[in-house]
Amino acid sequence: MKKFALIPVIISVLILCGVILYYTVVVIEAREYTRTVVADVLSDTDNAVSLDDLSDERLSMLLAVEDPAFFSHTGVDLKTPGAGLTTITQSLVKIFYFDAFTPGVKKIRQTLIARFALDPLVSKEDQLVLFINYIGLGKNTRGFREASEYYFNKTFTDLTDDEYLALVAMIIAPGTFNVADHPERNALRVSRIKAVIEGDYTPKGLCDLYYGPMEEDIIDQLPPMSYFEKYYE
Repeated sequence: MKKFALIPVIISVLILCGVILYYTVVVIEAREYTRTVVADVLSDTDNAVSLDDLSDERLSMLLAVEDPAFFSHTGVDLKTPGAGLTTITQSLVKIFYFDAFTPGVKKIRQTLIARFALDPLVSKEDQLVLFINYIGLGKNTRGFREASEYYFNKTFTDLTDDEYLALVAMIIAPGTFNVADHPERNALRVSRIKAVIEGDYTPKGLCDLYYGPMEEDIIDQLPPMSYFEKYYE
């Protein structure tokens, strides 16, 4: 009987070893991919927005919304209020390491790649360059250069602060807060972002990403696990 009692333990150990082996291979392959493909993307600077085009003030605006602890975390941040479940590093993993990303078990791969492949091998400055040039901003636009031209018919450096924040406001859900299709929603989010930037509102927890309650019709359109009504009760 004791021998049979050990079977579940042995099976559990084998499964655990298999999982560890699988994710070890995932990280190893991701590190090689980072050294080749991601490095090639960084070398393609034609028409790209550079960090020189982004003032320190505007960088602070972006980080306050998207990744408050960006320069201090190692790819993953599960404690900073307002950080959410996806750092800038993890967003880049979605873009460059997955053909199609869906919430669920892929989140584990995304997190491990961010922590052990992308963040150790790509500088914070280069991660920002990738983010501002490849983040999706609706209407099939990629990055701030394309979005600036599409939505405002301006170059990125000619945007006003409000126009810049209108694009930042779209990052979390480009369709829901699209400045062209839903200007009133976008304007509300911009006003709330300004309150955070100016220190008039402090996020209440990790996933306080909207800085206040949203209407029911909007909540239904938000990304999964991004809105928690308990913050605003």
